[in-house]
Amino acid sequence: MKLLLAEDQAMVRGALAALLNLEQDYEVSQAIDGDQALALLKQQPFDLLLTDIEMPGLTGIELATYAKKHLPNTKVVVITTFGRAGYIKRALDAGVSGFLLKDAPIDQLSAALKQVQAGKRVFDSDLVLQALGEQDPLSDKERRALRLAAEGKSTADIAATLYIAEGTARNYLSEAISKLHATNRIDAARIARQKGWL
Repeated sequence: MKLLLAEDQAMVRGALAALLNLEQDYEVSQAIDGDQALALLKQQPFDLLLTDIEMPGLTGIELATYAKKHLPNTKVVVITTFGRAGYIKRALDAGVSGFLLKDAPIDQLSAALKQVQAGKRVFDSDLVLQALGEQDPLSDKERRALRLAAEGKSTADIAATLYIAEGTARNYLSEAISKLHATNRIDAARIARQKGWL
């Protein structure tokens, strides 16, 4: 089985790859961020994508959304340090087959991957219940603008990156600030990140 592991932290990626390579079933390829993972997904078919959420370039949820649309035979499992409700809701919406926390024991990861291979979906039930109770108010465009603002980008840089007018970028940021009842764009990004919406 061909597995693509997308994880930006080298030590975590190396440890996971080593453990997965011990399993007889997996032929593991590695990506250091979301952009490299996307390039590899476009080059060759993978049975399974095991991805972190927060990475430079594309996020794990954006990769899952791409896979759902263009690679229906590739199952996606998200691994993350954060069990934030917004992440889980967005992962469910993106059609992932599993959502696991990085602090879970390795045998739990291995068992979950086998269940996903068998066509099941694997989610921590407490996390799912938590996710269902909270609605993400941000649009995808507001989320992208806010993520860039959190990286310290100016409104002009955000506009250029998203190929939109500067006034439109300002509007997206203003809407996000208003929806999150934040004092400014940095506060809005902090709130959204805590909720798992960014």
